[in-house]
Amino acid sequence: MNARVTVVGEALVDLLWRSGARDVHAAPGGSPANVAVGLQRLERPVTLLTTWGDDPPGALVRAHLADTGLDVRRVPADADRTIVALAYLGADGAATYDFLAAWSPRDLTVPEDTAVLHTGSLAVVIEPGASRVLDLCRAQRGAGRTVAADLNVRPAVQPDRDAYRALCLRLAGAVDVVKASDEDLAWLWPGRRPAEAARALLAEGPSLVVVTLGGEGAFAVTAGEEVRVAAPAVEVVDTIGAGDTFQAALLDAIVAHGGPPAGRETLTEVLTRCATAAAITCTRRGADPPTRADLTFV
Repeated sequence: MNARVTVVGEALVDLLWRSGARDVHAAPGGSPANVAVGLQRLERPVTLLTTWGDDPPGALVRAHLADTGLDVRRVPADADRTIVALAYLGADGAATYDFLAAWSPRDLTVPEDTAVLHTGSLAVVIEPGASRVLDLCRAQRGAGRTVAADLNVRPAVQPDRDAYRALCLRLAGAVDVVKASDEDLAWLWPGRRPAEAARALLAEGPSLVVVTLGGEGAFAVTAGEEVRVAAPAVEVVDTIGAGDTFQAALLDAIVAHGGPPAGRETLTEVLTRCATAAAITCTRRGADPPTRADLTFV
């Protein structure tokens, strides 16, 4: 349990606007920050490398991260501004996003005891930070650490589909594990089946690609396997943080297995646990991932 996951990416403020509501609720989060919190609740040592500005949203982020007790390293950045996301919540609890974005971290140094590096979402799309994060992924992989990424596609920050696809393929070539949702893949490769799009990512060099399917579960592809699991049936409050929770459980499994899990039986066990963790989050408002005890007694 001592091996560390280092998460590199944005912490931001979500302005949650529910369908039919008059009031907007400000909630600190961000995919990488949510993943780090998810790992902490699974009792996995974790460090978050992130940035925020000296502005009102940044004060909310700072207080939130302090309350979590996470090991947070606020790295210097070119821009003194916090990312703000406007999340529109439909009647079904699903969210669509728009962003006021700035991502320009410098001096991305990971702790020495890091076993797995994770990144993704806005951190691998918004320049100049995206290129700096990509360089970090390549360097850490070259040093023998496992590197994972969650595409978490956000067209609002890069509406050019071809350019976004090229960024994702470039990232896939620098990591060992890629996670995406079926919605991510449908936007990147319109008309392609999710498994076919996953194979396109696998061809760039990772050993494992995992695809979440919402209420239908998830599947994984490797060079020799394709494994699919169902999702537990739950009453959905909203889907915020579900993908990040899944990713946290996946990263926890990667550390536990000493690298990307492989083999049908192992992958089935890992994906089932990840899907269960995500389902628990869907029963709660906002990004509120389960603890290790929650998963133990499911």
